[in-house]
Amino acid sequence: MLVRDWMTKDPHTVPPSTPVMEAMQLLREAGYRRLPVVKDGKLLGIVTDRDLKEATPSKATSLSIYELNYLLSKLTLKDVMRTPVVTIGPDEAIEQAALTMEEHRVSGLPVVDKGAIVGILTITDLLRAFVDFLGLREGGRRVTVDMPDAPGSLARAAAAAPPSNVEAIVTAGAADGRRHLVFRVAGEGADGFADRLEALGIIVVDVR
Repeated sequence: MLVRDWMTKDPHTVPPSTPVMEAMQLLREAGYRRLPVVKDGKLLGIVTDRDLKEATPSKATSLSIYELNYLLSKLTLKDVMRTPVVTIGPDEAIEQAALTMEEHRVSGLPVVDKGAIVGILTITDLLRAFVDFLGLREGGRRVTVDMPDAPGSLARAAAAAPPSNVEAIVTAGAADGRRHLVFRVAGEGADGFADRLEALGIIVVDVR
């Protein structure tokens, strides 16, 4: 699956001249957590709700309300936006987006195609994709097996699925020459999938 399948298309963007207080109000009213900053169609930066809160004076400040209002009226997104921006392309794999977020410690990625922002991908979108990958809404049985990390292991385990239907298969990283495979099977014979695996000599770790 690709980024374009999970991103929020045509996200709300703001120019760098936008006052910080206006941006904070927009985030609050629209329920956003970040805003791409764009000028003449070009992505210049990004601001999050946390960035905006950190840019405003603390309640413990000695400034008067008039001084605060004056300073805040002069503060724009150009002054507080993060740049350069970590981005992703719409045709990148969704797992590459997850890796990019993890490596750069960000919770959202503007999606840029040919220099134009076409979407935004967030942690929430990745969670939706994760739920879909694992077939969690498909029901059935979730069975984890421990197998040699060798060619043919997946095919051997999958051969025990019929007459059940395999809804999803995921695997964890290999260690000590072994690998965990997680199957979700549904339909006829799903409850007996683990028994069929064990009959083939496959180690069943967990059944849910």
